[in-house]
Amino acid sequence: MGIDLGLRAFFTDSEGNTVAPPQDLRKAERRLKRLHRRLSRTQKRSRNRRKARQALSKAYLKVQRQREDFARKQANALISSHDLIAYEALQIRHLVKNRHLAKSIADAAWGRFLSWVRYYGTLHQVPVIGVEPAYTSQDCSRCGQRVKKSLSMRTHLCPGYGLLLDRDHNAALNILHKALQGTVGQTGTDEEVSSNASGQPAATRRRTATTRKQAG
Repeated sequence: MGIDLGLRAFFTDSEGNTVAPPQDLRKAERRLKRLHRRLSRTQKRSRNRRKARQALSKAYLKVQRQREDFARKQANALISSHDLIAYEALQIRHLVKNRHLAKSIADAAWGRFLSWVRYYGTLHQVPVIGVEPAYTSQDCSRCGQRVKKSLSMRTHLCPGYGLLLDRDHNAALNILHKALQGTVGQTGTDEEVSSNASGQPAATRRRTATTRKQAG
């Protein structure tokens, strides 16, 4: 299964299925702002200030736990249903520098989700492969023709074959194709963890993944 991470949908898979983003931080924003205001109105070193700070910390902790629970459950469901997962090896720390997208990307918590995917992949001996993200949204997943799109264009339409797909669905297919073709520059489960739950070394997992691909 190939997955394309996004903001409109948390991810879109190579079968066209989507998972809605959690948006835990945005849902809690009104309460967090109210708690921030309450804290700012208290006197320093007062008992009320200590209580306000504790309430604010508790609210942020709740958001963090909700994100973690969502990421863990989605990753477990993904791994338990497939024998190979491919994703874009995005530089998330660079993406959050965009002030227009930073809050949405942080709220999506892609990094935590991918960490759990790699963890469960190692635990269940399912290859998890990160591929080079270049042109996954632009190239046609059927013929490979490059179809330039702006960020606002949500549909892929190939002028050659007439293939019409959701932009993210097309990207997820390309991500899967890159993984199956053994794209140079991949990073996967075998590079994230030196051994899996059974103690199988990384090199063995690479051979196992290759054998599975050839057998398929």
